[in-house]
Amino acid sequence: MKAELAARDGDLRLYLLLGIATWFLFLDHVPHNVVGLLTMRNFGFSGAVDLFVLVGGYTAAILYGRMMLERGFIVTATRIFKRLWQLYAAYIVLFVIYIDLIGYVARKSRASELIGDFNVTGIVDHTIRTLIHGLLLQAKPLNLDVLQLLIVLMAIFPLVLLGLVRRPNVTMAGSIGLYAAARQFDWNLSSFPDGKWYLNPFCWQLLFVLGAWFALSGANQMRTLRTLQEFAVLRAAAWLYLLFALVTTVAAKFPQVGLVPDVLRHILLPDDKDNLAPHRVIHFLALAFLFAYMVPRDWSGFRWPALQPIITCGQEWLAVFCAGVFLSFAGHLVLITGPDSLLMQILVSFAGISIMTGVAYYVSWSKQQDQKPAFRAQSITRLSEEGRFAK
Repeated sequence: MKAELAARDGDLRLYLLLGIATWFLFLDHVPHNVVGLLTMRNFGFSGAVDLFVLVGGYTAAILYGRMMLERGFIVTATRIFKRLWQLYAAYIVLFVIYIDLIGYVARKSRASELIGDFNVTGIVDHTIRTLIHGLLLQAKPLNLDVLQLLIVLMAIFPLVLLGLVRRPNVTMAGSIGLYAAARQFDWNLSSFPDGKWYLNPFCWQLLFVLGAWFALSGANQMRTLRTLQEFAVLRAAAWLYLLFALVTTVAAKFPQVGLVPDVLRHILLPDDKDNLAPHRVIHFLALAFLFAYMVPRDWSGFRWPALQPIITCGQEWLAVFCAGVFLSFAGHLVLITGPDSLLMQILVSFAGISIMTGVAYYVSWSKQQDQKPAFRAQSITRLSEEGRFAK
């Protein structure tokens, strides 16, 4: 397993997909934006959140799986909780500044509908209670639901990772069982002031655990997967399902045409994003199946200059995601208070992605600067030792 994890570490496909997910999440979070029509959710049942969660589970398993095999459960759990604390701190900063900023802008611009649009109405009547419930992850401000979900998934990840290392198939079966039970019995976490979580963690854990299960798969399982990818019949079935999802999703935007029968419309639409509908999972797995076949790990396209900004955003996804939350609010504000034209929508989208990319490059550059003094100190120490031995 160590050898398999070492071989999968540094896979640029993961950073490419995370970068795409952060860009798509930003575009999806800007309402009435024509550029948002180009994101995943408009061409099938799944979307950027599915991509974000599964790839997040895959990368977490690679990083902490090797650590658990080498240093044990206790050390690995402490490192996971350290990362969990970083996610929680980012969420708290975002939550406090986000709701205060929305309230301030709503008062100054007299755009009171912003408070309702971003689901922070409780901050007006119950400020302290809203902040307390926000600290407990029970508030539901718009666009922070993905980060809330990741915090819960990382909180249970030490036990999940231990199970995947020792009994991977049993752990995966338990995840599927929890998903089925949550959908059957309507299990979910409550939110304040009423309702439940947008992204049900009892259901969405399936994609996270599935990504980790793929990352920890042994050589035999990977050979089996590659063998399945060679079957043209399976690839054709995946393409047909993607085509079916595309037609169904696009036709749903024009119900007057009547391309989708009423029976299918009631089953597939809406796609039950909250509880991760089964046809949504199948759609995303079909995408992953074909992507893994068409884009090998050593794909030459990773050297294309056009893909470097996306890969860099994927490498610094947390900072880029946090920036995207504020930029989506700024973009929404610009579109509702200014000229909501096609050109303005394109400019808002381009400006937001450019700023997110700039944040990614700055964070990457900053990390490199933090490492340089250590290298210099080592060089000075080495030279002094060589000089002492020479004397």
